[in-house]
This record gives sequence, structure tokens and C-alpha cells, in this order.
Amino acid sequence: MHNGAFPCNQPITLAGPAGALEALTICPAQGESVATAVILHPHPLHGGTMQNKVVHTLARAFGELGVASVRFNFRGVGASAGGFAHGEGETEDALAVIAWVRKQRPDAPVWLAGFSFGAYVALRAAASAQVDGLITVAPAVHLYDFSTLVLPQCPWLLIQGEADEVVPVEAVRAWLSGIVPRPQTLFLPGVGHFFHGHLTEIKSALRDFVPPHLL
Repeated sequence: MHNGAFPCNQPITLAGPAGALEALTICPAQGESVATAVILHPHPLHGGTMQNKVVHTLARAFGELGVASVRFNFRGVGASAGGFAHGEGETEDALAVIAWVRKQRPDAPVWLAGFSFGAYVALRAAASAQVDGLITVAPAVHLYDFSTLVLPQCPWLLIQGEADEVVPVEAVRAWLSGIVPRPQTLFLPGVGHFFHGHLTEIKSALRDFVPPHLL
């Protein structure tokens, strides 16, 4: 799939529902990208930005698999206009970025990925946006009511550290027990919320999960 008008490896400004959104793109180093991933960062009020290491790792991992990516700052973060909107406004931001991606590359599959609060927003957006794949890392089930979310029917991988000091692994397991169909899951023993020293496991997980769904 040709990258077309998609701007590669540069900071860009996108139009969001609450004003400008600060964003960064990555394109695969080799060849043309076969899909595009939109990647969502952790909680804005707890230091979450698109520069977060897990978010950056997801972007790099997708790039190594031939998938371009866009990561952006939610409203009120960095140079993005607006203010924190409790997940609802941030979902609108994500949907606006997905719409922009589809306008740039109308024939390319779109994946959605998120970490912590970003995973919650990704789940809020995935079904209505009809994305082609979903990656949720340490979804913030302890902060929000996930029971009302319309879950997507696309390929979905959930990655969770079993030593997560922010999102209780028991809460994630309890939530998963009520989901049909369940996502593919990867629970990592001894891994904390921010994956310190374990970012390579995220790359490995995507390397195993994503390619079969890009065919």
C-alpha cells in the first residue's frame, strides 16, 4: 500500500474536535506500509503523553512490521488544544485522528493501540470506528466502567503485566472473565505497569500477533 499523502517521520498538527492536536508519524524503514496504527497515550493528568516509552515502543514495533503509525497528544496535553475530558472527549480525538488517517490512506487497514488510559479510550473508539485490529496494554479497568463498552469484533490482543502496581491484574482478569469473545491475552509475570526493562516483550507480542492479521 503506497503511503500517498501520508506524512512520514515528522511532527504534524491535526484538526481535532477541541482544536489542534499535536501528533507524530512513523513510517516503516523498509518498503511501503501495509497498514496504519493510531496509538493512544496514558492518562493526561498523570503525566501521560505521546512520548511515553510504551507508546513509543508500540509505534516502533508496528514500524518493524511494515505498519505506519500516528501517535498524538490528547486535548490539553503538550501543544494540543483543549482540556481533559474524562475519556469522552479523548475518544472524539481518537476518532478524528482515525478519520484523518483514512482520508490520507483510504485503502489501508487501520489498527488502534492504547496503553493504560489510552487502552480505555481505544476500547471506547474501536467498535464505532470499525478498526481492523486492536492492541490494549494494561487497560485501566480500575478507573472506568468497562462493562458498558461496545467491544470490537476485530482481532484484539491484550497485554498485561502481572506485577502491575497501577492496574490490578486481578481486576483485568475479572473483567475478561465476562467478555465473549475474549481477546487473545498475554500476561507477563514480574512485569510492572510501565514495563521497565520489559519493553522488548511488547515488541515480541506484536511480532507474533499482528502479521497473520495483515495478510
